Amino acid sequence: MTSRRKFLTILGGGVVLAAAGAGAFVSTRTPAKALAPWSAAGGYDDRRMQALSYAILAPNPHNRQPWVVDLSKPNEVTILRDKARNLPETDPFDRQLTIGMGCFLEQLAIAASTTGHAVSYDLFPEGEDGPVAIARFRQGASPDPLFGHIMNRRSCKEPFQDRPVTTTPDLEALADIHTDPAETAALRELTKVAFDVEAFTPRTLEESIDLMRIGKAEINANPDGIDLGGAFFESLHIAGMMSKDALMDTDNAGFQQHHAGYLAMLDTTPAFAVIRTQGNTREDQIAAGRRWLRLNLATTSLGMALHPVSQCLQEYPEMAEHYAAAHDMLAKPGETVQMLGRLGYGPDTPFTPRWPLETRLLNG
Repeated sequence: MTSRRKFLTILGGGVVLAAAGAGAFVSTRTPAKALAPWSAAGGYDDRRMQALSYAILAPNPHNRQPWVVDLSKPNEVTILRDKARNLPETDPFDRQLTIGMGCFLEQLAIAASTTGHAVSYDLFPEGEDGPVAIARFRQGASPDPLFGHIMNRRSCKEPFQDRPVTTTPDLEALADIHTDPAETAALRELTKVAFDVEAFTPRTLEESIDLMRIGKAEINANPDGIDLGGAFFESLHIAGMMSKDALMDTDNAGFQQHHAGYLAMLDTTPAFAVIRTQGNTREDQIAAGRRWLRLNLATTSLGMALHPVSQCLQEYPEMAEHYAAAHDMLAKPGETVQMLGRLGYGPDTPFTPRWPLETRLLNG
């Protein structure tokens, strides 16, 4: 095992970078192929492809990008969920993935509005084993003002500024916004203990680590999952500190550094956003995703960042205590808390990788 001293040397002095030529190394670490769908968005003549090129940029659990579309019928898009992209350990009932599909549907509708098209959805027309939705396009929509914030939206996984959050009626119409110091302190502790459960339960940790793409080559080859790119992470990878095997070892310095950094990030959270529903049907989950997407764009419009921290809402046995605590804190009896996110003012963060639209088509 690489020593802690070697790890701290890398952190403190950038020895690997210096030896390799820091400037050249840093400048060539951007996974341009994996980020190309962001620059390709909007570059299609077909109105459906045009809207889809923005929809694929929607947030989704572990960046699994679980959508597949069929364009075989004119004026329609049949939208399916690719079940090969399931998260069976942390999302055993596919609730979070269904919420991610709701984000996709809402971003598709927002993007279609800019070409004057309204989109209506027939949800689960063949039941849960069939398509998630059939989208039908028709003329007659005004541009949705949230469209202008799609390209700036990020899930900011960085510490927030020490700056209070002021809520607005538009945000409160989409979610419960918690800014009370006592409430936010309790939620910070809940999110930390829930993160520990996921991080120290071997099968849930392994699910996340299996989806990590470390360095430019891995990210370009598989532009989904959890990207760990840039000169810093690649330096650790070269030194043997950022391998998947190392990250599975909870005594390893690399794991401990990542773990401590995530907890410190949670401690900077000044506000939380919560989306809850009266029921917990697939339609409720889709609706929650559509609201989450709109909330994400609305907070972006205000210069804020939103980051989902929904580990305590996961439905596997080891998380049951914290799932119950989250519902005691955040929901009325019978309601389901669908999303929990940290809200604040964060730094600019880069685009996340995406599969090209063409790879998500059954036919076209």
